[in-house]
Amino acid sequence: MDIFAFPPLAALLDAAYGALAGLSSLLEPLAGASAAALAVILVTLLVRALLIPVGVSQARAEQTRARLAPRLREIQRRHRKNPERLQKEMLELYRRENTSPFAGMLPVLAQAPVVGLLYTLFLRPEIAGHPNDLLTHDLFGAPLGTSFVAAVFGGTASPATLLVFGALAVIMLVVADISRRVFRPAPVPEGAEDSPLSSPAMLRVAGALHYLTVVFAAFVPLAAALYLTVTVVWTLVQRMLLRRRYPLPEVTPAKTPAKTEQSRRAGRG
Repeated sequence: MDIFAFPPLAALLDAAYGALAGLSSLLEPLAGASAAALAVILVTLLVRALLIPVGVSQARAEQTRARLAPRLREIQRRHRKNPERLQKEMLELYRRENTSPFAGMLPVLAQAPVVGLLYTLFLRPEIAGHPNDLLTHDLFGAPLGTSFVAAVFGGTASPATLLVFGALAVIMLVVADISRRVFRPAPVPEGAEDSPLSSPAMLRVAGALHYLTVVFAAFVPLAAALYLTVTVVWTLVQRMLLRRRYPLPEVTPAKTPAKTEQSRRAGRG
């Protein structure tokens, strides 16, 4: 079933095509065959600029969740045997603080339609019954409508395609590694060692999530992969700036048994 056969969605896709094709035409004297790629970059920057207020809201929500974490752990400790009471107390705490456990998810949800439109625009040979001229554009010789996986397994991977996708992958991997190091989970506070979220397995999973974008980018057309690359770079820079504006509260790391025993002996001395 083609959801873009539905008239409203077909009109939306045609409008998006017209806007991107028009912007590409304006940029063609400057960028040549890569005009559509430059248009995708500009659209990405525009979308991210429009989402700056949402990013600020996300940073504030992250700060609030970190501040509430000790109180949430206390509620979990007291009501772990009563799931209904536990849920009620947690929701009441979020309500009093005028926040929610899902606050800050809007940037991801808001960008999903944009990625979906780019994916569709550079996948279909026809848009609203006319040829899709965007597919004639490339980025340094790599077709914007080709995905890395399709090019490799379809036998159409040219050196230019491998080079461009490789460069984007390297950028995303570097950004993911920096994000993993800079925004790693806070140290486990004393008394919370039994939290499943602080287990080594969960910490490894949280670290691996930073690299999912690289995997996803291998399966989408180059235009969408370009959007994702610009997005992760913007996100890293924005998060670093906002973390300075909305720092997380300091957490006292959990004491190991050896350190605890040393503290006791020092206190006796």
